[in-house]
Amino acid sequence: MSLFRIAFSVFYLLLPCLFALPAFAASSSWAENEGGRMRLVLLPAKPDGSRDGALVIEPRPGWVTYWKEPGDVGIPPSLTTPKGAAYAVTRVEFPVPKLLNAGGMRDVGYDGPVTLPFSLSGTEDGTPVTLHVFIGVCLNICIPFQADLTVTPSNEAAMDETGLLDTARARLPEAPSADFSVTGFTMQPNRKRLDISLKIPAGHPPNGFFLQGPSGYVFLDGTFTAGADQTTVLSVPIRKLPKTYTLAGKKWHLLVITGGRAMEAPLAFQ
Repeated sequence: MSLFRIAFSVFYLLLPCLFALPAFAASSSWAENEGGRMRLVLLPAKPDGSRDGALVIEPRPGWVTYWKEPGDVGIPPSLTTPKGAAYAVTRVEFPVPKLLNAGGMRDVGYDGPVTLPFSLSGTEDGTPVTLHVFIGVCLNICIPFQADLTVTPSNEAAMDETGLLDTARARLPEAPSADFSVTGFTMQPNRKRLDISLKIPAGHPPNGFFLQGPSGYVFLDGTFTAGADQTTVLSVPIRKLPKTYTLAGKKWHLLVITGGRAMEAPLAFQ
C-alpha cells in the first residue's frame, strides 16, 4: 500500500474523532442543526464564586440568528437552568446587532458568528453545568434550535476562552458616558411619539438605533434632528401599544449607533 493510501486511511479513520472534539477545554460539545451550530464555554471562578461564560453561535452561510428583540419574525435567544439547579444565569449580554431586511420583513440580529457573554452564580468546580438553550436560525423560514448544553467548570487557566470572551465584550455597546448618553426623554400624551434627547460624540453623527419597548416590541423607525444645547433629538413614532400597558415604572432600552461607537441606555418611565 502506498504512503499516500496509508495517510489517507488514517485521516479517514480519525475524521469523526476530530469533529467530535470540543474546540476548548472548558466547553460543551457543539450542538448542530441545518441552520448552524452552538456551544457553551465557561471561565474559571471569580473571587465571589461567579463565572463568566459565553454562548457561541455559528449560523451557516446565508442563515441569520437573532438579537434579544428579533423584530418582525424570529426567536430571541434564551438560556435557562434545569429545575432545581443550584446555579443561575444572572446576566446575558448582546453585541451590537444589524437590521436585517428579507422579503419585506425587518429583523434584528446577526448574519454571521456571534458570541453572547453571560454570567453564572452558584457553580462548583467539577460539577457539570447544563443550560437549556433556545435560539432561532433563519433562511427564508425560521427554525427553532434548542439543545441542553453541558460543560464542566474548571479553575485552570483558560487562555482560549478568555480571548473569546474579550473579543465578544469588545463588540458590546458601551455604557452611557460624558460624551455619549441620553440626557432626557418625553413620551407624547397620546403615546404616539417618543422624543429622546442625546449627547452624541463630536464628529460622529448617529446613523442607526434600536429602541426596545415592552416585551416583543422593538421600534426601528425614527429621525435624528439637532436639539438645544448641542444635543441631538431622536423622534420615534410609537405604534400601538398593548391596551392595558402602562408606562409608569417601566423601563425601555435604547441602543444608538454612530460611525465607530454604539451606546445602550435604559429609559426609566416615572
